[in-house]
Amino acid sequence: MVSVLDKIIEEKKNTLINLKNKYSFSSIIEKIKENKNNLNFIKKINENNKLNKISVIAEIKKASPSAGLIIKQYNPIAIAKNFFLNGATCLSILTEEKFFLGDLQHIADVKNKFKIPILCKDFFIDPYQVPLAKSFGADAILIILSGVDNKLAMDLYQTANELNVTSIVEVHTPDEAEESLNFEKAIIGINNRNLKDLKTDIKTTLQLYKILSSHSCPIVSESGFKSEKDVKEITNKTGIMNFLIGESLLENIEGTSLLKKIVQINQ
Repeated sequence: MVSVLDKIIEEKKNTLINLKNKYSFSSIIEKIKENKNNLNFIKKINENNKLNKISVIAEIKKASPSAGLIIKQYNPIAIAKNFFLNGATCLSILTEEKFFLGDLQHIADVKNKFKIPILCKDFFIDPYQVPLAKSFGADAILIILSGVDNKLAMDLYQTANELNVTSIVEVHTPDEAEESLNFEKAIIGINNRNLKDLKTDIKTTLQLYKILSSHSCPIVSESGFKSEKDVKEITNKTGIMNFLIGESLLENIEGTSLLKKIVQINQ
């Protein structure tokens, strides 16, 4: 049976053909040289951790396979402003085109308005995508271990390091957690959502943290957080201080109480 992740990656292969025709490698490098607004994603997280502060990577997306259309009147800049003013440490912007209705241009639009590190949340299956993401203003990229083989994952990671782009290496299983320890300079993201069937359980973080506790860089718990109580449970049981949260914040974008409550934990 073909999983949701398999479908997305197959579609991404088709999209990449169009992107490579549209953006030559030389034009991408030239655009990177012109950019003056790149920020250090992992440094921002580390600074918060040293101050014992919760870091929220607030996610901006129009739709998802699990939730369908989340926001009809989608305005990434307005959402980013809301998150920026209410304490988000970094932003995650979905750029996958078909299943999440994203666009790389959304990163550039937000970055031109706000000085905040941005993760390009997409399905990276080709090192070409790393400089492309940076050329639009991305400060971090996502490497989903369940979606690529070991060699490709390392190629993506090394390309990101060469470009001073932070890698978030995403894991969901014990085997992936063990493998992720090879990415010494990366943030490790524990995805509480199973990308095969889209089911979510924050206990995934509790299970995998035991394997990852020796990792020297930040660990992020991703997805499934409905309240500050959920965040406190993970923080109290693991010491993890970093969270990627999307749908719970987007469901009531005008009401920022959840984001405020989370970032104020420990303060």
